[in-house]
Amino acid sequence: MKLQTERLILRPWQDTDAADLYEYAKDERVGPIAGWPVHTSIEESVEIIRTVFNMPEVYAVVLKENGRAVGCIGILMGENSNFKISEQEGEIGYWIGVPYWGQGLIPEAVREVMRHAFETMQLKALWCGYFANNAQSQIAQSKCGFRHHHTEENKYNPFLQDYRTEHISRITAEQWRALPKKQA
Repeated sequence: MKLQTERLILRPWQDTDAADLYEYAKDERVGPIAGWPVHTSIEESVEIIRTVFNMPEVYAVVLKENGRAVGCIGILMGENSNFKISEQEGEIGYWIGVPYWGQGLIPEAVREVMRHAFETMQLKALWCGYFANNAQSQIAQSKCGFRHHHTEENKYNPFLQDYRTEHISRITAEQWRALPKKQA
């Protein structure tokens, strides 16, 4: 499956994306704020592509202008989610490399994934989480119409083996359909 926006192609990850993935995932400002460790080699990035990213509905965020993978977005459904949700709901997760922060690329990608989730997959609701120190993610979710649902204190993060406060947002299919077209 491939999805497109004005500036992006969202497509499955390929082993040939490993150098791009490593370029952005080795930056300490990216992984830890999203809850995962920095990558230490291209080989590790290949392994992440083959295991973690090798799932349905997980996409490389690729710039149309140059074909480079600069981030990741995906929908984890039902029991694959980090939240307790039904099989008719999904959790959107995402990140993007630091040079692309503040350009509106993640909201653009999230909106397209939301459209796909609600129109094609017929999901009933989408969830998103962000850790307490991740203001960028909070802003992206808000721009896309997600509403704060609840906060979980001292939630264990197995990837970094620490405890964090996570704010969890949600949007239903009905709420998404009611958004102004620019926001949806």
